[in-house]
Amino acid sequence: MTMKVLATDGASEQGVACIKDVAQLDIKPALKPEELLAIIGDYEGLIVRSASQVTAQVIEAGKKLMVIGRAGVGIDNIDVNAATQKGIVVVNAPTGNTISAAEHTIGLMMSLARHIPNANASLKGGQWLKSKYTGIEVRNKTIGIIGLGNIGSAVARRAQGMEMKVIAHDPFVSAERAKQLMVTMVSLEELYKNADFITIHTPLNATTKGMIGEKEIAMMKPTVRIINCARGGLIDEELLAKAVAEKKIAGAAVDVFSKEPITENPLFKQDSIVVTPHLGASTAEAQVTAARDVAEQIVDVLSGKPARYAVNIPFVAAETFAVLSPFMKVASLAGKLLRQLAEGQTKSLRIKYEGEIANYDTTILKASVLSGLLENVSEEHVNLVNANLIANKRGINVVEEKSPVCENYASLMTLTTTTTAGSTTVAATVMRGEPQIVRVNDYWIDIVPTGGYFLFSDHLDRPGIIGAVGNITGKSNININSMHVGRLKPRGQAIMILAIDEPLPEKVLEQIRAVPDITNAKLVRL
Repeated sequence: MTMKVLATDGASEQGVACIKDVAQLDIKPALKPEELLAIIGDYEGLIVRSASQVTAQVIEAGKKLMVIGRAGVGIDNIDVNAATQKGIVVVNAPTGNTISAAEHTIGLMMSLARHIPNANASLKGGQWLKSKYTGIEVRNKTIGIIGLGNIGSAVARRAQGMEMKVIAHDPFVSAERAKQLMVTMVSLEELYKNADFITIHTPLNATTKGMIGEKEIAMMKPTVRIINCARGGLIDEELLAKAVAEKKIAGAAVDVFSKEPITENPLFKQDSIVVTPHLGASTAEAQVTAARDVAEQIVDVLSGKPARYAVNIPFVAAETFAVLSPFMKVASLAGKLLRQLAEGQTKSLRIKYEGEIANYDTTILKASVLSGLLENVSEEHVNLVNANLIANKRGINVVEEKSPVCENYASLMTLTTTTTAGSTTVAATVMRGEPQIVRVNDYWIDIVPTGGYFLFSDHLDRPGIIGAVGNITGKSNININSMHVGRLKPRGQAIMILAIDEPLPEKVLEQIRAVPDITNAKLVRL
């Protein structure tokens, strides 16, 4: 019986044509949700762009579905967890729109620099206002790129072609990779203070939502111009409009919005803000490339081959999965913790497996570690297929070690990252069916990362430290639900880990850091 693939949302017919070699291709560009739900049961494959919502209900109705393809990068409109539970592979096209998005970023930057939209509108409106629209050159200006993945790197190359100085922030791009790109890596604070143009290329998640706020804008030059072609919600739109109106910054260009489609927004009322209706990937070439990338992967999956850009877990042998699945969450949590504790530019990552887990193929655990490590900095979804590729792109050397013997635990995973600032170590295991963090650097500890916020502080072991921190959190109405203290020796270096019910405001963190003999304090979210 011939397999069938459904393509909707106006996916490029030229791009998906190769599917006809292995399956019947039905192209239905504008399906209503109830129409998709009614017919999806007849198909082994589904291709969507951003309009169709592939909900758990749709996935449940797709009794034959083997693969779902998103002809683009973001998969916000696909319930990936539901697909994974049903054994359906989800694929996307993370590189298909790279050039289009980078070019649109540069186009918006030039529009800001030379007032092109306003000058065009005024001349077509019958006014010759040459002196009003005097612009600036971008040559010799500094562009700050937040997120140096595929798109950020493409923006960097184009900016260099216009003789701009390129600085960037991305903790998970190695110094060697930055050198290849001829980009100077800096802290976010340095970037905010020194850039003439700032462009964001990060995913949207709980950590990056609202990443540029009042505090960040206050660091910037009043002449800076901000560009967002990544995701709506990275910058608060009302705050951005207000900053431009009050001349705290010179202008902004926005292609993406927290709610889409949208025709009314505070950003639309400012002459110094350029807006476009999510056109970053809207070129003929990008649509064809993204559709082709997804279609080729669908052909591979239907033919029994692995997909290049699967965003969920491909097949793993049942006996292996039964042993390693509890450690997947452990690996991801350890990666998240490592990311938040480490400082500097990442050079390498060492993953050591000890005990029972060392006897198995640990590729799935490596992917989980990298997923936790890179989830807030990579626009690509890290998985079994692309984990090495993404790490290599960023110049991160990943080394794995195995030892079938473990002294204190049945199985143990130890992660060590080496950065320009030194090395950081996190070790974790599964105990009583729960993930357990058992080591941070030289300290052996015992905490259950059940989600929420944790305060990690390094200090000198002396009477009064714990009380001083508790006094500060108490006065700030921050509730502590558990505490763990470890030390290397009495009156020596020590670590304190507080599980707290609410996030600590920066001013409270500063008070804690100011306590005598506390050398560092970090808020971590797991």
